[in-house]
Amino acid sequence: MIRLALAMCLGLSATAAMAQDRRLSHCIAIADAAPGIEYLHKASFSEPVPDFSARITYVAHASFLIQTPGGINAVTDYTGFIGNVDLIPDVVTMNHAHSTHWTPSPDPAIPHVLPGWGEEFGQGIEHRLDLGEMYIRNVPTDIRSYGGVEEKGNSIFVFEVEGLCIGHLGHLHHEPDEAQYAALGRLDVVMAAVDGGMTLDLPTMLKVLKRLKSSVVIPMHWFQDLSLQAFLDGMSGEFDIVNEGAHSLTVSLRDLPPRPTVVVLRPNYLRAPVD
Repeated sequence: MIRLALAMCLGLSATAAMAQDRRLSHCIAIADAAPGIEYLHKASFSEPVPDFSARITYVAHASFLIQTPGGINAVTDYTGFIGNVDLIPDVVTMNHAHSTHWTPSPDPAIPHVLPGWGEEFGQGIEHRLDLGEMYIRNVPTDIRSYGGVEEKGNSIFVFEVEGLCIGHLGHLHHEPDEAQYAALGRLDVVMAAVDGGMTLDLPTMLKVLKRLKSSVVIPMHWFQDLSLQAFLDGMSGEFDIVNEGAHSLTVSLRDLPPRPTVVVLRPNYLRAPVD
């Protein structure tokens, strides 16, 4: 209880300065698990998103397409290519640990390009983007760089949609500290790198995810089924596992699973619908 109170205080202090002129995050709060179990639905990215829901499609590596009922499209760790489609995202986020997580020349037609690092080395950056139906903010973390550490060189991006709190841990290289955990707040859905070496080592990533207690965990940044299976083995017991070969899922706050669940999505570049 003391740790919980401290975390909430830290989160409030971190956001107090922006409270006067910015939309407040609904995710920096404690929430009970919502009832329900039927939360997986297969659908094309081109189909409308049901009301009160968000659709998450695994594109490649660490890139996901997050869509809202009103038609907002956001792509995480955008590399400049999402498939053979004409879709121009409304917003893209990027991290610069490797070229597979960003592009130096994003399409100028994209209205909002959010890098997860600052212009100066170690400077970091802060984003608070309010698109009405989607609110996007970031929590900076450090990354390994050039044999050392670049402070605030990575960002955990949080997408708030239809009451859901969706977190993308990016190229995370260390366990968040207490202030960072507090700034993240509640994450109903989290995308986590599970390669076990290029990002965070597997035991520490398991510790992070078990502390976050997200209703849905989506593994990413895995290079073969062997590393994926090692992650699933580490999560089994405390988390249910759903591995049905799906490419995307549609989730809403009202039908999150009653027990924390790892949902394995298979990456697949977006393709134009076939008539």
